[in-house]
Amino acid sequence: MEFADVVRRRRMVRDYDPDRPVPPEVRERLLAHAIRAPSAGFSQGWAFLVLETEEERAAFWAATTGEGTPDGWLTRMRRAPLLVVPFSDKSAYLDRYAEPDKGWTDRDEARWPVPYWDVDTGMASLLMLLTAVDEGLAACFFGVPAERVAALREAFGVPATHRPVGVVAVGYPGEQDRRSPSLKRGRRGVEEVVHRGRW
Repeated sequence: MEFADVVRRRRMVRDYDPDRPVPPEVRERLLAHAIRAPSAGFSQGWAFLVLETEEERAAFWAATTGEGTPDGWLTRMRRAPLLVVPFSDKSAYLDRYAEPDKGWTDRDEARWPVPYWDVDTGMASLLMLLTAVDEGLAACFFGVPAERVAALREAFGVPATHRPVGVVAVGYPGEQDRRSPSLKRGRRGVEEVVHRGRW
């Protein structure tokens, strides 16, 4: 697929065919492309929790959702045969920029104008989303509720140093996908968001 087509076709899909797993070679391409993302100082402060089996996915949903009957969104999302949870590791960046070639002698987080550990992990996530489109699959990036992060860490033995920046669900599209009502707002055009030479 042409790159421009991949970008145009990329959208968040919220329903999956539960009977069609992601082929292992496609899963590995998703991950191989994710680690090609840029990272400040080549820190590569990311890690990816891959959940494929029914038991693994059930444990994820149990840790990250509440009690009671799931709503339509959750019912459809639970059908995704592959979940990848990208985690950022701030310490990898603070350590890297305290090395001699970077010129800082401490690990002061105040030096960072934005949390590049999260930014870079987000870019890795986008590469997975684009790869899914290129492979003819559907994908969705969604968040882990803040109050559920501890349960997610506990369920899968994730170190406290790693923070989930979201979740990438991947699979073949289902027949009950619901487009986000937010799309009615329309996409802002280049002329609205680009400032050339001056704001």
